[in-house]
Amino acid sequence: MPDLDLCYTPAAELARLIRAGELSPVEVVENSLARIEQVNPVLNCFCFVYPEEALERARAAERAVRDGSALGPLHGVPLAIKDLTPTRGKRTTMGSFAFEHWVPERSAAIVDTLLGAGAIMVGKTTTPEFAYSSFTESPLWGVTRNPWNPERTPGGSSGGSGAAVASGCVPLAEGTDMGGSVRIPASWSGLVGLKPSFGRIPLDFLPTQFDTIQHFGPLARTVDDARLFLSVAQGPDERDIMSLAPPLDLAAPLDPDPSGLRLALDVDLGCYAIDPETEAAVREAAEALAGAGAVVEEVDLGWTREIPDAWVAHWGVYLAAIFGDKLEEFRDRIDPRVVALMDDGLALGAVEFKRIEFLRTRQWESLRPILERFDALLVPTMSRPAPPVDQDDFVYYRDRGDGLYHGLDITSQFNFVSQCPVLSVPAGWSSDGLPIGLQIVARRYRDDEALRIGAALERVRPWAHRRPPL
Repeated sequence: MPDLDLCYTPAAELARLIRAGELSPVEVVENSLARIEQVNPVLNCFCFVYPEEALERARAAERAVRDGSALGPLHGVPLAIKDLTPTRGKRTTMGSFAFEHWVPERSAAIVDTLLGAGAIMVGKTTTPEFAYSSFTESPLWGVTRNPWNPERTPGGSSGGSGAAVASGCVPLAEGTDMGGSVRIPASWSGLVGLKPSFGRIPLDFLPTQFDTIQHFGPLARTVDDARLFLSVAQGPDERDIMSLAPPLDLAAPLDPDPSGLRLALDVDLGCYAIDPETEAAVREAAEALAGAGAVVEEVDLGWTREIPDAWVAHWGVYLAAIFGDKLEEFRDRIDPRVVALMDDGLALGAVEFKRIEFLRTRQWESLRPILERFDALLVPTMSRPAPPVDQDDFVYYRDRGDGLYHGLDITSQFNFVSQCPVLSVPAGWSSDGLPIGLQIVARRYRDDEALRIGAALERVRPWAHRRPPL
């Protein structure tokens, strides 16, 4: 049986204990593998696990400590990589029969960087096909479930990574975020999830480096672990022409004192139908920051559903451009909802697609004055707690004629203003024990400030001690 206290030890603390010789990386990896074996039959969060290789690397990591070798900041720490992100010599299926047997010849830069810092990859985590959905279910790997309630979804598209971290299989997991795919599972799985500033973490595995909605980001149980991940994974890197330079100084501990912070709060962005418990948790989190010395003022961005609707159109073009060549051969084996998105993308005209940028510009023009006056904007991550796994997530996005937008995520809008980092942290829990997330939208390129504000909330309303009943 795995040691649950070790399962839920933060990555930064594991790395410290391993460096000091107080904890064996072999013990840590064995415990991680035992926890995966225990929960994966229920959660289906890993599609691949590498026990022999992980233990071999753990033994090598143990020898390095004993020999006094130079150690990386993640030395001996178990890590999970999403099954969308290429890993050299290991299958990367993207949740699709179209890539069922693909074995990349090289890893994405982030994989090289994390493993080069000493992390030990124990497996790859499930994703919906081509990372298209806020639920994690694919034709190839089936349904992934939430550790807080296996009848609920952990979110997506990095839902396997979210469930793996929330259940204590690993302290850190990599995710991708092109519309909320790190922040959604962070919210619904009770975790910290960061969409960094565009270009902060090099992203080099897609056929385009010039679209601006794409991000790598961490899923972690503490803000400090997210800081550690970002400090390691950030660029610049010449493999990604859009990667940012210079890197942020993230070596020092985060200052969790909210005194003097000026924070804006917008609960519905002007158009969302928000679940009452979600609104209450977000307001309580904002009040806790105000009680600790921050200034919190309610604002109204006045956005409409045309922004998330435009993101869906953009996403359809994105999927069609990158994966549309698979339709001829695999159309009957690709999720019909993915096919519909691709078909819509293929039908959208170039001029119409370009005009989405006009909307993005107007969106920024309304957000800019808020971020000029305030250090960050606080907003829910999701409009409600995690739905059942067997619900059709598309039902939420239909117009109900009440003037409100009933979509689940409040994340994709912030991929349209992608230079702004967005951190999702737990704001509270629903009456039936499901996590509720809060987004911290910081000024352009100030990932450090987003993390600082998250650390402040973590200090006044701690969450890392909570464990799902699994």
